[in-house]
Amino acid sequence: MTTRTAAQRRTEGRLSYQARFTACPANRLIERLGDKWVAVLLNELADGPRRYGDLARAIAGASQKMLTETLRNLERDGLISRTVTPAVPVRVDYALTDLGRSLLPVMAVMKQWAEQNIDRIDSAREAYDARDR
Repeated sequence: MTTRTAAQRRTEGRLSYQARFTACPANRLIERLGDKWVAVLLNELADGPRRYGDLARAIAGASQKMLTETLRNLERDGLISRTVTPAVPVRVDYALTDLGRSLLPVMAVMKQWAEQNIDRIDSAREAYDARDR
């Protein structure tokens, strides 16, 4: 039996925790939804399929690179589908999949909770920041 130092035990504990955290389904979903443009894109697609240009105009703050990257990630996750229609110019439509649509009620509850509680969070932050330290 080898003896481990306290630092080695802490490192092992940290690595074990990180492995559990990374594997946790809730944490993985929150990480995906926490990406800057994900919620906005999902909400834009809630009413039906949209073309890339329509999404770009609706989400004016997102760069082309970020919009494209976010759409690809959502497609990879199975939350949206991408349909290419051969034409001149090529038409690309994005739509929520059944899996993506099933996420909308969850997002609606999160939005409602945030709207009901953000003032309390802001007040708590202000009180915390005003404390003498």
